[in-house]
Amino acid sequence: ASVASNAMRAGCVEEPGDLSCVPRLRETVARDARLRHVRDLSDGALIKFLRARDFDVELSLKLMVNYHRWRSECPEISANLHPSSVLGLLQNHYHGVLRSRDQAGSRVLFYRIGQWNPKEFTAYEVFRVSLITSELIVQETETQRHGLKAIFDLQGWCFSHALQINPSLAKKISSVLTDSFPLKVRGIHLINEPLLFRPVFAMIRPFLPDKIKQRVYMHGSSYMQSLREVFPAAILPPEYGGTGPPIKDLCQEWTDFIMRSEDYLQRLSADTEGAQGFFDSDQSLHVPVLISMLPTHCSVPDQDYVSASGSDPTVSHAASSSSGCNLPTVERRPGPSAS
Repeated sequence: ASVASNAMRAGCVEEPGDLSCVPRLRETVARDARLRHVRDLSDGALIKFLRARDFDVELSLKLMVNYHRWRSECPEISANLHPSSVLGLLQNHYHGVLRSRDQAGSRVLFYRIGQWNPKEFTAYEVFRVSLITSELIVQETETQRHGLKAIFDLQGWCFSHALQINPSLAKKISSVLTDSFPLKVRGIHLINEPLLFRPVFAMIRPFLPDKIKQRVYMHGSSYMQSLREVFPAAILPPEYGGTGPPIKDLCQEWTDFIMRSEDYLQRLSADTEGAQGFFDSDQSLHVPVLISMLPTHCSVPDQDYVSASGSDPTVSHAASSSSGCNLPTVERRPGPSAS
């Protein structure tokens, strides 16, 4: 099979028709001293952790603990999810989400590093943009099932960007990618990556598990063909060789959606601010999980989702997706689960 076809595959675990594991996880969490302050144990609050760990109750519990611990230990990123804190970055068209999912049902996100001015925004604030989007799209059933893929456009990456990345931040980023957030990362696609970026990637790479390493794809500057081998041209913007809406429109749509979600994000911020000091080796974290219905902007077109299994070379010149979306809604359409 081609690298591109492998990149679109990521193992599929059938979602059980009997969701008896939900009350089992609820009982387990209720007995766990580390999570005794988590107040929302509703089905919706728990099932996203179960889907992220293929309905393994023990692994789902571990993910919940890691999620709350990470939020408590990284307040510089997670304690201020107010959109106004990163509005300038968003208005500069740094980040957007594709309107439609890819063939595997994954959300596809894109980040344009050249639109980040390190003199105005720190790397922590830049990473906060990713966390904000992740907290929004994780409310979607289909995204819980099929995960996300991300395109990082590194055109414009320079020395001042590299200076912002240190081992501490690299470890925090890798934690979210691996074991501290209930989203499955299906692919990370780098385009226009300069030689100067390689030392930074080398800093992050040791913290990543093999599964994530195998889902990183470097496309170089001649990326349009390889990107289209993984993502349908119809969902990609023209700037990336597709026929979908332009980047400017996608960025503006997503910025508008984030701003409309401000109340929800403020509640998440308040949870984190109130949790400081609760989580150490002997204490538990007070993070009441506030899951609210996100505003509906638009629906995702029905499509036949491809689910398969496979892996790819650790770093390859092919493509795989990122998480994009129309604008996130809480979806209820049935579909195959993805691992």
